[in-house]
Amino acid sequence: MERITVAAAALNTTPLDWAGNLDRARAAIAKARELGATLVCLPELCLSGYGCEDMFLSPSVHREAASSLAQLLPETRGMVVSVGLPVTHLGPVYNTAALIADGRVLGLAAKRFLPFDGVHYEPRWFRGWPAGEVAEVEIAGAVVPMGDIVLDVGGVRIGYEICEDAWVGDRRGGALPDLGVDVVLNPSASHFAFGKDAVRRRLVLEGSRAFGVAYIYANLLGNEAGRIIYDGHLLIASNGELLAEAPRFGMDDVSVVAAVCDVGLTRLTRARASRPPTESRAAPPRVVRAAFRWPASGRASAAAGAPAVPAAWEAPKEEEFTRAVTLGLLDYLRKSGAQGYTVSLSGGSDSAACACLVALMVRLGVSQLGREGFARRLARVRGLADAADERAMIRRLLTTVYQSTRNSTEVTRRAAATLAEALEAEHLHLDIDPVVSRYTAEVAQAVGREFDWARDDLTLQNIQARARGPGVWMVANVRESVLLATSDRSEAAVGYTTMDGDTCGGLSPIAGVDKVFLRRWLRWLETTGPEGIGPIPALSAINAQRPTPELRPPEAAQLAESDLMPYDVLDAIERAAIRDKRSPRECWEIIVEMLPSHAPAQLAAWTERFFRLWCRNQWKRERYAPSFHLDDENLDPKTWCRFPILSGGFERELAELRAAAGVQG
Repeated sequence: MERITVAAAALNTTPLDWAGNLDRARAAIAKARELGATLVCLPELCLSGYGCEDMFLSPSVHREAASSLAQLLPETRGMVVSVGLPVTHLGPVYNTAALIADGRVLGLAAKRFLPFDGVHYEPRWFRGWPAGEVAEVEIAGAVVPMGDIVLDVGGVRIGYEICEDAWVGDRRGGALPDLGVDVVLNPSASHFAFGKDAVRRRLVLEGSRAFGVAYIYANLLGNEAGRIIYDGHLLIASNGELLAEAPRFGMDDVSVVAAVCDVGLTRLTRARASRPPTESRAAPPRVVRAAFRWPASGRASAAAGAPAVPAAWEAPKEEEFTRAVTLGLLDYLRKSGAQGYTVSLSGGSDSAACACLVALMVRLGVSQLGREGFARRLARVRGLADAADERAMIRRLLTTVYQSTRNSTEVTRRAAATLAEALEAEHLHLDIDPVVSRYTAEVAQAVGREFDWARDDLTLQNIQARARGPGVWMVANVRESVLLATSDRSEAAVGYTTMDGDTCGGLSPIAGVDKVFLRRWLRWLETTGPEGIGPIPALSAINAQRPTPELRPPEAAQLAESDLMPYDVLDAIERAAIRDKRSPRECWEIIVEMLPSHAPAQLAAWTERFFRLWCRNQWKRERYAPSFHLDDENLDPKTWCRFPILSGGFERELAELRAAAGVQG
């Protein structure tokens, strides 16, 4: 035996969906078998789902996971399969990967390094396994070793790096070459972030080269639990050479990639290296031996699964954003059981982006899965299977609503209608001015005075935005659809949004990106568009405008950047202040160099304004609808960026900024 066919699988799991997750694992094994694979790696925690949160502490979850493992065993006849599940031992819970060979569980490798940054909170539920330790546990009707183990299966030695184990400085795989490991399995739940595919590729290639092994990297796929999106990135490498890579952002449940690995060649590479044993204070992993007959390996097909973003193609950020968010929207829709999406389409950029993403969800889904396949993917949506074509599907799934007041303009009304028509959405127009007038009159009578713009500017703006909420919620209710909130990250940073107005919604798909990128993406979508789909020229009516909420009388010529500051300045301050945790003075010093076209005193004023608005509006960010995680600039306080609702407001630091800039407070 010199050559073996191996496979990596991506699964679109759902937390606590025991029957569905088991079916997806079975389907992945079957596809790998069709590709000629004998060794298959499934993702981290794929039997339970990765996003079970505090339910990982429930004994019932451990019982169900063990039951799923037992039910999976018959599917592995003649194969070696790695599958992830939570296991409890003497109280604590461990994140493990079970290695099954020919219907028997051989052992459980336990994760050593647990991520606790950003969206990951594993130490809340799991305990990291100590290096060199091994215990005996009973699972699936057998007593097997669990912990820091290497498995010798029919003469092929298999070791593990479970997700974070490979991302830390002292990689777990560094100790494996001294034990003669031939194959390293990495079952992961590695969330999508812009540009992260290139980092993963380097990690896998370098691991295979440095350890002299075949390296199999498996990952989750899709919007698993609501916020985090997984791109289904699969990689197989050997001796620093990429053998196979799966397309990302597939919209099906399962994706599998396979390749033939030459074990004899990796052993020769390790022999030539002749390096001394690695010095380590930790005890080495235990080697567990099991008999297995490896079949003669043939030529493996490249992959099984729907094509998405081509493998090994460096997608531009605009393309990644489109693919990630549309995949997130598709899974949110089908897993929530809703009947479609509703968007309050104002004629501005944010709501236009939300509407376009829903339409693109359909177009990309049909291009990958075909019309019938896409309809099956959303089988719970009534009448979708009867839609004659892609356009009819969009109309069934997307409702847009333009809500006008006396301060709305013909420009935005026409832009909203034109875009809705181009997208094939069902478009409604509601005149909410009578509602606004009634509220204003009722409250004026109650408080005993009339309202005017000189004294009540913010109040009169907010009532218009809030009056849009009930009507569009009612449309969403009658359509049984998810109402999309349309605020972007720049607005969230400074609270430039009306609570219970434009923040209305059950999901906020663009809250993870800033206004500058979003407008760039809309221009790209107008002229270029996603690979294989093309542009949406009707966006020209949106892109020609400057951002305005249209809440003041038309003669005020209200512009968002006049209310706040230029968006490129706002976004630069936000990155320095929130992502990089710089003080107000440090932020100012950075943007003075970055943006020399603005006077230092003006930049100091804008910096102070940002910090004051940021502190004042944390309560709003706490109430925003769930958003998709797209990168390390997320402001979601529930998963990434925590900040106190009440604080000292950087008063001392802002005084230091004013002194440095030579401006008065």
